[in-house]
Amino acid sequence: MSKTNDKKNQARSMASVRDLIKTVPELADISEKAKAEGKAVVLAHGVFDLLHLGHVRHLEKARELGDVLMVTVTADQFVNKGPGRPVFPEELRAEMLAALEYVDWAGVNFEATAENLLEAIKPSVYVKGSDYGDAGDDPTGKIVNEQEIVEKHGGRLAFTDDLTFSSSQLINEHLLSRPPAVQNFLGQLRDGNRLEGLIRLIDRAAKTKALFVGETILDEYLYVSPLGKTAKDSIIATQFHERELFAGGVIAAANHAASFCAEVEIVTVLGGNDDYEDFVRSLLAPNVTLSSVRLDGRPTIRKRRYVDSGSRYLGLLRKLFEVSHIDDTPISDSEIRAINNEIRSRVGKADVVVVCDFGHGMIEKPMIETLMDKSKFLAVNAQANSANMGFNLITKYPKADYICIDEREARLAVCDKHMNIDDILKQLLIPRLNCDRFFVTRGSVGSSCWGRETGTKFVPALEYGPVDTMGSGDAFLAITAVLLALGGDVEDVGFIGNVVGGIKAKQIGHRTLIEKGDVKKAIIGLLK
Repeated sequence: MSKTNDKKNQARSMASVRDLIKTVPELADISEKAKAEGKAVVLAHGVFDLLHLGHVRHLEKARELGDVLMVTVTADQFVNKGPGRPVFPEELRAEMLAALEYVDWAGVNFEATAENLLEAIKPSVYVKGSDYGDAGDDPTGKIVNEQEIVEKHGGRLAFTDDLTFSSSQLINEHLLSRPPAVQNFLGQLRDGNRLEGLIRLIDRAAKTKALFVGETILDEYLYVSPLGKTAKDSIIATQFHERELFAGGVIAAANHAASFCAEVEIVTVLGGNDDYEDFVRSLLAPNVTLSSVRLDGRPTIRKRRYVDSGSRYLGLLRKLFEVSHIDDTPISDSEIRAINNEIRSRVGKADVVVVCDFGHGMIEKPMIETLMDKSKFLAVNAQANSANMGFNLITKYPKADYICIDEREARLAVCDKHMNIDDILKQLLIPRLNCDRFFVTRGSVGSSCWGRETGTKFVPALEYGPVDTMGSGDAFLAITAVLLALGGDVEDVGFIGNVVGGIKAKQIGHRTLIEKGDVKKAIIGLLK
């Protein structure tokens, strides 16, 4: 070993490795000072979940490209490589990297992409592995944006080319212990070389035009701390901390489909007074357009949930109680005509029509007839919730190309509490409804996916460790509807839907949308 390396190792041993782990603003300051001294700053970014020789060679080559090497890892909450990932938490991944002699500084990026890093650090060189050399091979599609940011600040994008290993493959084979049903299912997909077909199916959706019909729901979270029982009444007092307001219902479902499709349209209703229209429009994805009918004298549906504030940091959101602002009395004939006209003017132009029927009064028989008669491909969910329990059954839709309901909704539709759910599907629901594809989602169990040509395929749940399950079923419906409209195999689509539902369940509320790149990355991580 050279004297230079001797000195470097001595310096590394004298300073705690943890002292080399900095925040993004601290890394930005270090970079600015180094560049002012004429030094070239190199940035490498990734998950680095299982540090292996391929990573070591990659960072060795990266260090040769400049004078200072910074390496950042993606924060745990933004690692979308399937359930059980990352194996090692963000602080340990950063520490492992900081311990390498080639690495000068390390950090954790608490954003979904590297774009904020590049804007802050402004590296002279942003280095990626050879598997990113072709932008078309990047499942997230972010590499093009990242290159533009680097070059805007006078830097360049570089690729290393040395030994490559798949961390996901090594983890899947040697580290993760999954239930036998899940392991066997994933093994069958791998043995059948299904990965490329799954990715192609997702990419085919890029030309699809989708129409979403259903109620807008504002999901409001009020974070509170329980104080205890009040002195004079038998109620629990709470202390308010903060509030979050999300655009849910059909808005969230359509937004989830936006990164998969070319165009997405929404037909919905809003309140006549407190319509929240500007708020809702501000949260639409860029390729989503909204057409709404105002219902005079009614509020925009708002569901206010009081949430134990501390549960946000414990891995599973605990909701204390809910207050719903709903008027679900029958709407007027003129309002029915107005909604039906909006649907009629758009339904024939869409490749797939997705009905998110939350049972709050928007969708009446005339709209159902228009949807059944005019849709090229009709996908439907009729939700059972606390406001409509037993009064919003899927049987109100006698014909559809795809029906997606959960197990409780299936049991309510046939008034059976105990029969095996697959028997309910085959013996009671399918004979009654004119439908070629029928999925029943079953939460932590998985999904029963029926196709007229394939019969029932069971797809196990993927154990994502849910944080907040609100909206997972709507995300599942939105993406599976688009993929089935393209002719996707029911088992393949059920698997993709479970991945989507799992990713959604890791999020609080509707803070972020389901992104096509994240879904592809998760599938690749599972099937490597």
